[in-house]
Amino acid sequence: MSVPEEVLVARLRAAGCVFAEEEARILGEAAAGDDAVLEKLVRRRVAGEPLEYVVGWAEFMERRFVVAEGVFVPRHRTELLVRLAAGFARPGGVVLDLCCGSGALGATVAAEVPGIELHAADVDPVAVRCARLNVEGSVFGGAGYGGSVYEGDLFEPVPRRLRGRVEVLISNVPYVPSAEVALLPPEAREHEPLVALDGGADGLDVLRRVVREAPQWLAPGGRVLFETSEGQAGPAVAAVTRVGLRAWAEESEDLGATVVVGERSPA
Repeated sequence: MSVPEEVLVARLRAAGCVFAEEEARILGEAAAGDDAVLEKLVRRRVAGEPLEYVVGWAEFMERRFVVAEGVFVPRHRTELLVRLAAGFARPGGVVLDLCCGSGALGATVAAEVPGIELHAADVDPVAVRCARLNVEGSVFGGAGYGGSVYEGDLFEPVPRRLRGRVEVLISNVPYVPSAEVALLPPEAREHEPLVALDGGADGLDVLRRVVREAPQWLAPGGRVLFETSEGQAGPAVAAVTRVGLRAWAEESEDLGATVVVGERSPA
């Protein structure tokens, strides 16, 4: 690469990129020494396109996952959700990742707990294509995770044989209240799919649909986990409790994350 790194950093910083040095390194790596390609990538990023779309991958918990334009980009704060899910999962158990997006969450649980039976689903066909690469295939030198990915609305495409067998149900549902979508950073509101962001009037519409059906799919002692804002945790816990599950909220101050857990009775 003949373009000085400090020049790239200055252009990225002027465009508002907070981590300009790191982004310059990633863009340079993606260009593989081709200055013409690098210039195209930098122009896209300076124009406000998410870095993950520009380079075609997102990093999550020190692993890379394919991400295409229009697919929700996994957030750093969602590590709390995945760490909790991995703590509940066990080899041989069924893990279901609903609203899976790129499939990064379920795939990371599978990487952390080898031997799980992983299933994932999303309503968006572009997200499903990414998830199949990340979950079923082999990318970035990995071996894949042996899971299955389905296209459809929530539980609709999931094989009925999994009813009553799911030990860990991850559902990273959209939870931004409709009126607050316009307040999101431009990278999210202008590029990511609305269906992955907008959770309805109070942000909990999709969550309620998931928890209504969750008890039918969970194994005895199985858990459902989803992310919310801190202010939504109380109503979300109440929604889970109403369907007969024991519910509580977990928080991480470091990650700025809140996760609600619902547990089916072991008996």
